[in-house]
Amino acid sequence: MSATSHSRSAHSRSALWVVVLCWSLVIFDGYDLIVYGATIPALLREPGWPLTPDDAGHLGSLAFAGMLVGALCGGALADRFGRRRAIIGATLWFSVWTGVCGWATGPEQFGLMRFLAGLGLGALIPSANALTTEFVTPRWRSVVTTAMMSGVPLGGALASVVALQVIDDHGWAPLYHFGFLGLVLAAAAAVALPESPTWLRSRNHLEQAARIEANYRLRPTPTLVGPGPTAARTVLRRPYALSTALFVLATTATMFTWYGLGTWLPKLTRADARFDLGSDPVTYLLALNLGAVAVSGVTAWSATRFGALRVAVVAASAGALSLAALTTFPSSVGLVYGLLIIAGAGSHGTLCLVIAAIAGHYPDGVRGTALGASLGGGRIGAVIAPTAAGWILTRDPTSATGSIGLFAAASGVAAALLLLLYLRSARPQVQPTPVTAALAR
Repeated sequence: MSATSHSRSAHSRSALWVVVLCWSLVIFDGYDLIVYGATIPALLREPGWPLTPDDAGHLGSLAFAGMLVGALCGGALADRFGRRRAIIGATLWFSVWTGVCGWATGPEQFGLMRFLAGLGLGALIPSANALTTEFVTPRWRSVVTTAMMSGVPLGGALASVVALQVIDDHGWAPLYHFGFLGLVLAAAAAVALPESPTWLRSRNHLEQAARIEANYRLRPTPTLVGPGPTAARTVLRRPYALSTALFVLATTATMFTWYGLGTWLPKLTRADARFDLGSDPVTYLLALNLGAVAVSGVTAWSATRFGALRVAVVAASAGALSLAALTTFPSSVGLVYGLLIIAGAGSHGTLCLVIAAIAGHYPDGVRGTALGASLGGGRIGAVIAPTAAGWILTRDPTSATGSIGLFAAASGVAAALLLLLYLRSARPQVQPTPVTAALAR
């Protein structure tokens, strides 16, 4: 083996380790978030908890409200204090608060714990994405982002499987106690996860950055824009201001669909007799999450050939069409599963592609802030979706048409916004020079 081949092989193994470790953390993020959807039917039957679907929607929104704050702060904290510290701190935080949810004695206490868990759940994603994208070349960012973000639906699928095995015999509480296992991964990250050399260089820790670059066979990347308030100003000023606004709106619409379905799908399919096709409603949630994992790999590969934004437009459109078809209530359970698989890929897959597009659109020094702004602002959709679907279901408790149609419309809006972003990015842009970057400070 030549020296060059050996160097590339070592780089690949090192970068893969960073991605795998962050991916494992994201799996627990996805589990802790989506487990609520798997437990809604049991919570609605909990003695002494007089919950209506409307109340359950409000409870579901609390975790997403926490995620909104966490994502907005997490990206900025990752740029200021380092990706590694933000990742470890976020994982410790959400693992503890998810675990103690199982001991909640009433809806108010449970809602507060879900909100607190949401702070960590929201902070992890932008921090982990910022770190992993800085350990791979720009060409492979779409693949790595999608591979790592597959942890969210994998965590959701894990929640569905655990619910099918546990909830009938032991109730809903053990599903939340399972979240304590995230503390083990947080400890592993504290021991083995490296800091981003890009961030270290932006903080003038040049010697430490050089050591990590040597160990991981990374090329040094100069950073033109530093962290903190400068990063926040950069993503909100020309030439990035309009793109930031469009990314936030597109992420909002996509999260509305993805997290709305993740929260309410088992209850919607249980309430509407037209989905009673011989399957446990939780298996529909499993299909949605597994579809998000399986088909999103195809979208990630396509993004390396055609670009993340172009593929995102197609994925969001496919998601909208599949959900629209689902409102016709197909009589075949196989067709329902197929449409849910496409919906999972069209919602979560689009979110992965948007993250990859953001990572490639902004300079290294503000990547965490840009991801935090889009993912944090986009959480508005995740906050609104459970409440909106719960409100609709309370007023029409035997029909899923209104809620699913609303999710389809949101996916269509995301496709339109992403098309605008793609058309804008296809036009020649004036690239910032070191001088204009310095003036932006």
